[in-house]
Amino acid sequence: MIQDRQVKKLHRLLSSGKTLVESALRTGMSERTARKYRSMEQLPSETRAPRTYRTRHDPLESVWPSIEEQLVASPELQAKTLLEWLCREHPGVYDQSHLRTLQRRIKQWRGRSGPAKEVFFSQVHHAGDLSASDFSDMSGLDITIAGQHHAHMVYHFVLTYSNWEAITVCYSESFESLSEGLQNALHRLGGTPRRHRTDRLSAAVNNQCDRREFTVRYQALMQHYGVAIEKTQPRSPNENGDVESSHRGFKTAVDQALMLRGSREFPGLESYKEFLQSIVDSRNASRGKRVTEDLAALRSLPPSRLESIRTERVRVRSGSLIQVGRNMYSVHSRLIGEQVEARIHMDHIEVWYAQQCVDRFPRLRGREKHLVNYRHIIDWLVRKPGAFENYRYQDSLFPTTNFRMAYDALREHHGERGSAKEYLTILHLAARQSESQVDAVLREFLAGSERLSATRVQQIVQSDLSQPSSPTDVSIEPICLASFDSLLDDTESWYSSTHLDQALADGPIAQERSQALDCHAPEIDTQNDSLTHAKEGNNEDQGHERTTDGATTGTPLTGVSGALRVSGQASGTADAELRAVPTGVDEYGMPSSPDESHRELAAQESPSVGENSREFRSEASSDEGVAASP
Repeated sequence: MIQDRQVKKLHRLLSSGKTLVESALRTGMSERTARKYRSMEQLPSETRAPRTYRTRHDPLESVWPSIEEQLVASPELQAKTLLEWLCREHPGVYDQSHLRTLQRRIKQWRGRSGPAKEVFFSQVHHAGDLSASDFSDMSGLDITIAGQHHAHMVYHFVLTYSNWEAITVCYSESFESLSEGLQNALHRLGGTPRRHRTDRLSAAVNNQCDRREFTVRYQALMQHYGVAIEKTQPRSPNENGDVESSHRGFKTAVDQALMLRGSREFPGLESYKEFLQSIVDSRNASRGKRVTEDLAALRSLPPSRLESIRTERVRVRSGSLIQVGRNMYSVHSRLIGEQVEARIHMDHIEVWYAQQCVDRFPRLRGREKHLVNYRHIIDWLVRKPGAFENYRYQDSLFPTTNFRMAYDALREHHGERGSAKEYLTILHLAARQSESQVDAVLREFLAGSERLSATRVQQIVQSDLSQPSSPTDVSIEPICLASFDSLLDDTESWYSSTHLDQALADGPIAQERSQALDCHAPEIDTQNDSLTHAKEGNNEDQGHERTTDGATTGTPLTGVSGALRVSGQASGTADAELRAVPTGVDEYGMPSSPDESHRELAAQESPSVGENSREFRSEASSDEGVAASP
């Protein structure tokens, strides 16, 4: 079959001046066929008539009307389901070999007679006109803070024209989170759009009744900023598609940044928030021109923010508990029967009594949960130890794992009632003294073999608190500089002629040592001559003493005379360089010899400027000795 591309290539070659024979060869067709398509003005695909006949019998012809009835009643039916139905209705006639034919027929029916599909209409966005927001769950990113998994969400705000976005970390889809996130975004943006759209959030939309479309608090918030509010239709996330699409892009960017960072662990919540904000700033920076147009079209902000809190007046129950948002929280027992004000923030709750904040605790997420602080009720619980065993919130009375294990250990020795009394005494001690100190004592008891008791724990805690540990004294002895002279003395003794001759005579490597000394004999002779001249210009007093004019006198080192070199002018400073120091003793009692390669290199070097081979000192630099001889 001749393809369209072959005919197109034929026409290009002919128009470029190629002959018919050459063009036919290059396109892979015969000369006769090339002559045929040269005179035709149609491509091969345009000359072929579509096939209207079947090459084999249609196996679904007799049952297609009943299949069509099923499709009209339920257009979502799949070909596999209908084939199973046919196999049951007509056993032995149909099998899996008819699946592809049935799928093709159903596809043709849906394209010709099937139901219409939903149409999504692209919208034109205008600068500064519409913003959208929604909550997005971030728990799937496996963020950990201080080693603990951090389950959280973000409130996501987007301007639909430029896709400028802002986020706020939160923990529930509450009105406090909505208010805090929205106000943070508007104040970071520096203006307000004309409209704002959300999905059917229960914090903003009345989903149970039709009398009020939005909640009173949400209406008051948006009226404060002068923004018209909108909501999407039920189960229509496409109507809020800008923020939904930004969810995916933002979470993908965070995941990629975490992989590039190499760790999903953060030392604290603030560092994690800074990390997220850096990603948002980077994404906003790439939206340049449209963001500028958005900012120019925004309206001004009101002079102040609204408080993103909700207040409830609640009465403290007899169990020293208050109920806030279908969750239970404990307060101090002294407030039982009193009415307090609970100020509900996005992530914490404050309890106010008589115009003073008396307690603050983290806000629980979800419903039917409790947060009980044992310090609030322990004073009366030690008086009623029998209430501990079946206390409804007993799990909150174990501050750490050690307390739980201690209670289990007490039950083995004292029974249920006796163990409750003992444990409550220990818990009371933790409330009055130090929870961390009691926890440390319990850990030692659990690790040891001593029997645990409240009296013994109290004695240890009291003794530890009454005798605080003194700070560690650090004493540093003064360094004696004379200790370094012993190193030189040891070197001198080893390199003295007596030890050297004896070692060379006794050792099996005497011949090798003799050859090494013969090789360096000229160097040693030159250095000895230099030392002789230097000694003639110095004082002849023995011992390491400093004269009144600042010179240093002393006995030159015999064994290391060739190991010191003084460089510099006679009147200037000089540097002493230790050429060779023994590094230890070998198996024959000889001092280990260091690498001798530097000696050969030093022998080849010529004296540098200002360096005189006669200016040698045994233990003092040139500026401490007498003047050099002319």
